[in-house]
Amino acid sequence: MTRDEVADILTEIALLLELKGENVFKTKAYRTGAETVLNHEADILDLAKKNKITGIKGIGAALQQKITELVQTGKLDFYEHLKAEFPPTLFDLFGISGLGPKKIKALYDQLKVDSIDKLEAACKDGSISSLSGFGAKTVANLLDAIAFKKQFADMFHLGEVSPLAITLRDKLADHPKVYQCEIAGSFRRSKETLHDLDFLVATNEPETLTEFFTQLPEVEKVISHGSTKAQIYLTNGLQCDLRAVSTKQFPFALQYFSGSKEHNVALRSRAKKFGLSLNEYDFTKIREDAKVPECHTEQEIYQALQLDWVPPELRENRGEIEAAEQGSLPKLVELDQLRGAFHNHTTASDGKNSLQEMAEAAQEIGLQYLGIADHSKSSFQANGLYPDRLLKQVAEIKKLNQQWDHFQLLAGSEVDILKDGSLDFDDSILAQLDYVVASVHNAFTLDEDTMTKRIIRAMENPHVTMLGHLTGRLLLKRASYQVNHEKIIDCAAETGTIIELNANYYRLDMDWRWWKKARDKGVKCAINPDAHHTDHLQFLHYGVQIARKGWLRREDVMNCLNLVEIKEFLASKP
Repeated sequence: MTRDEVADILTEIALLLELKGENVFKTKAYRTGAETVLNHEADILDLAKKNKITGIKGIGAALQQKITELVQTGKLDFYEHLKAEFPPTLFDLFGISGLGPKKIKALYDQLKVDSIDKLEAACKDGSISSLSGFGAKTVANLLDAIAFKKQFADMFHLGEVSPLAITLRDKLADHPKVYQCEIAGSFRRSKETLHDLDFLVATNEPETLTEFFTQLPEVEKVISHGSTKAQIYLTNGLQCDLRAVSTKQFPFALQYFSGSKEHNVALRSRAKKFGLSLNEYDFTKIREDAKVPECHTEQEIYQALQLDWVPPELRENRGEIEAAEQGSLPKLVELDQLRGAFHNHTTASDGKNSLQEMAEAAQEIGLQYLGIADHSKSSFQANGLYPDRLLKQVAEIKKLNQQWDHFQLLAGSEVDILKDGSLDFDDSILAQLDYVVASVHNAFTLDEDTMTKRIIRAMENPHVTMLGHLTGRLLLKRASYQVNHEKIIDCAAETGTIIELNANYYRLDMDWRWWKKARDKGVKCAINPDAHHTDHLQFLHYGVQIARKGWLRREDVMNCLNLVEIKEFLASKP
């Protein structure tokens, strides 16, 4: 059992207790316990194995016993009995935007709503309107949220599946009969959400590999099992497909199964001009005078068609083939080119780590600077800072910076863009910061024109350095609010406002489909993890994947500037 698994169970217990109407102190104790399990510097799981969880702030005697039982036995009777009091489908309601524990409790207690289908029925038959807090607008929003949820019911976040995908790939690659192994499909193209995972192996014993694949411990169900391919469901419901091919076929299969469909259609159409047919196995000639090229790598397939090799992230038939023909494909940004990040939170607002801890974590992954952008006062749900607390933090950052020669914290703020486009702090406060991230955190239902004007007004403030998570989307959970991307990009180009690529895999916002347009207009990007925990700095990896998918180069990304360069840039701003 991992820290994350223990923390998830403690968090779920807190939710169950809320549904039962237990007092707030009891539910808070479990949430605090979950945070402590995740964040404590000691190995709590190891301590639990040795019956030595004592004296840890945030974990009382009752939690000590429960964590120990979980770690030592893999289950917790208290949790199982508590969970049995509710239908399992009730927990699906927590995935509906706009529903929290209090509303779910009311729905369950008064209307016996215990599933998404029953919630939808209650919205449509009007029975939900008998409950306090469920007016016509709320009901309309719930129906939209239910439709959105159902639309993406079998989809997964890129960051959610990445660790599992790498684990499975490594297990396949370690098999003695595997000569080459790759993850293909939309994962290789860095799509932000995925329906399944596609694995490809080169082997001379395909049946051995398909059998091995279906016997992996992560497998929940075998969908199909043949001599060269197999399909499975993992325990989390994710579908995974395996193709086993020969070493000679491997480069062709890798190119084909990486997709996208549109890219492959364009590539096959190009092959016909050379008198060739291209499929997942090889080139074959369809014209007598054509010469079949011998290809041992994916790069050689593109070369045979007189194209530069196209990075997988760009294979969406959005101009990459034309650029490959002209030799004008961009040299895409790399993770190791990042030198810092700007949008990060601490315990001062809703983060889980202190300034010192965030700084140390940033240095451990090789960053030269880390921007601290805690929430402003209007984000009361996130313990937003009032001016006095913000300026106190600025002073603390200056003091901490004295201990480092080659690393610095930058003092910023994630300032709320208010409904009328004004900012949550006066200019006199903003002027004392190194930089400002301006973000929308409320009033999501404005029409497109009003929302766009709201954001543009904020961008026109000379103290705003960058725009945070442009559309407010939460992938697979909450749709974007309405905003005109083209007008925002034009305003950013005119005002010199940086647009954030929020690397949290629930956001990945601004969407990759808009970055090439922004880049071509001279708009700069900041890849930011929006870290609320030291571990969240690792989200930079997903941000770089999406930046590459958006055709961004090193010179397009502000946090590729080193410490000296970024300080010079920030000093040049108002």
